[in-house]
Amino acid sequence: MLASSEAFASFSVDDLDRARRFYADTLGLEVRVEAEGLGLDLEGGTTVFIYPKEDHAPATFTVLNFRVHDIEPTVDALAAAGVEFEHYSGELQTDERGIFRGAGPVIAWFTDPAGNILSVVQV
Repeated sequence: MLASSEAFASFSVDDLDRARRFYADTLGLEVRVEAEGLGLDLEGGTTVFIYPKEDHAPATFTVLNFRVHDIEPTVDALAAAGVEFEHYSGELQTDERGIFRGAGPVIAWFTDPAGNILSVVQV
């Protein structure tokens, strides 16, 4: 029924201007300012809409994953730009840089200024 429908992902933030600066200046993405929020047109045709929400609560799960070919230089570059990576113990034990190298993909998680969880995933 929806196979021929164009789709996009969306999530909320508590401060659109702060989100715009983070996604454009820190992550280096092309950000479109729209009447209702922000638009991200990502590699591969993915579109993400970021909208303001007064009672925003950060997602407790990863809302946006970026595939990268080599995670270590990507993590280093993001850290140099001010991104702080999450550190987990237990089943999702990360190393000192915040990179998970257990079962599954090599991945590092970080948050946007609104607390939403993002990741870089090595392909």
